[in-house]
Amino acid sequence: MSASTAVGLCVLWPLLGAVAVVLLGRRPNLREAASLVCAGSLFALVVGWVLPAVRAGERPALTLLEVLPGLPLAFEVEPLGMLFALLASGLWIVTGVYAIGYMRGHHEKRQTRFYACFALAIAGALGVAFAANLFTLFLFYEFITLSTYPLVTHHGTEKAKLGGRTYLGVLMSTSVAFLLLALVWTYHLAGTTDFRAGGILAGKAGEGLLAVLLALFVFGTAKAALMPFHRWLPAAMVAPTPVSALLHAVAVVKAGVFTVVKIGVYVFGLDTLKEMSGQLLGSGWLVYAACFTILAASLVALFQDNLKRRLAYSTVSQLAYIVLGLALFNPMAVQGAALHMVMHAAGKITLFFCAGAILVATHKTEISQMRGIGRRMPFTMFAFLLGSLSIIGLPPCGGMWSKWFLFLGALEAERLVAVGVLVVSSLLNIAYLLPIAINAFFAPPDDEEEARGGIREAPAACVVPLTLTALAGPVLFLFPDFFIDLARRIGAA
Repeated sequence: MSASTAVGLCVLWPLLGAVAVVLLGRRPNLREAASLVCAGSLFALVVGWVLPAVRAGERPALTLLEVLPGLPLAFEVEPLGMLFALLASGLWIVTGVYAIGYMRGHHEKRQTRFYACFALAIAGALGVAFAANLFTLFLFYEFITLSTYPLVTHHGTEKAKLGGRTYLGVLMSTSVAFLLLALVWTYHLAGTTDFRAGGILAGKAGEGLLAVLLALFVFGTAKAALMPFHRWLPAAMVAPTPVSALLHAVAVVKAGVFTVVKIGVYVFGLDTLKEMSGQLLGSGWLVYAACFTILAASLVALFQDNLKRRLAYSTVSQLAYIVLGLALFNPMAVQGAALHMVMHAAGKITLFFCAGAILVATHKTEISQMRGIGRRMPFTMFAFLLGSLSIIGLPPCGGMWSKWFLFLGALEAERLVAVGVLVVSSLLNIAYLLPIAINAFFAPPDDEEEARGGIREAPAACVVPLTLTALAGPVLFLFPDFFIDLARRIGAA
């Protein structure tokens, strides 16, 4: 099988998995086995056929049809898309195993719909990762939104429906009002929406018009959660924890920041954006927008007692790191942004897995209730500690490398404001994450059941995945070269 054929099969495979899940809906063991087999075989396709071609310098491509002249539905894999595809397909496996333990342990209803929509969301993520042009990316971007809406409203309560309305309303309104407009405008200016090294808008319009287009793209991609279009993310925390993991680490928010970085590199081009950055109405505002989001979201997170809401605002802040990497307009910072997609995914999925395990084992959701919980759940809370270190950017976890490249990129761009924000936000990360793990192990328990002790972890299907993702932090710290090599190739012809 050729790499080009494998690209198409990678997008099709999760769709077939969703069909299999629905057909096996009345036989839970077979249904969940089909989901896991589909996840494992998708990862094998990505690693076995697509990745070797990309690492060899090829760009596997597949065109399905041409809707209008210069507007095909097509796929082409470059290094940034390869990174996202590895994330989505790899994390689907551990999330699938975790979901079995969580959904059964928490006695969730509508599990068939859950697994089917999860597979559809992964198909959307692979479509976004492999999109050869803005048109294809937009279609799959919207597909992710529609396929995850039933997951956000999974519980069917009024609170879940309200969260779902906010989720769908913000994401759909911004993409139609801003992102679609920017797509059509770009097609009018360039005569194509194809992604191209160096960008397709260079020399096609004045700096003022390009600045407007950049704003439309950035704020139209609300999945990147740049303030003020971030409210959908905390609102979506009404969903089951495996959905939160999907939203924050596997598909949704990563599709957002991936889209912003890809448009910046392959539609505008870093050279064009850098030339605009010194102008009053140029692109330099993006640095300040990202810095504001980083600090504001971190401060909000600091005062959240609900664990999932604290992690949600942490995600808003961490996504802005990736936008900041693009906004610095140099290869070093873009490498940091691409690496942060990987490092944040490993750390944040661990933290959400831990939040779900705590809920399943103890029914606790508030941080103030979790004092001394480490005595009963040592594996879960040690994993939480490792995930926190990765998000903070401290050794021995891989988050240190992405922040290191972002620091170097900020210094290279001579953006001292960005350097200061990176330092302050890292201190805020420490303030809102580390006390949770410290109090879990060293603070006295608040109730008699905790005081009596005895290990009582969540089901193994929850604990094993969170242990594996937690260990990914030290592994990424010790062996980052594979991802650094892919990140360095971003933007190359």
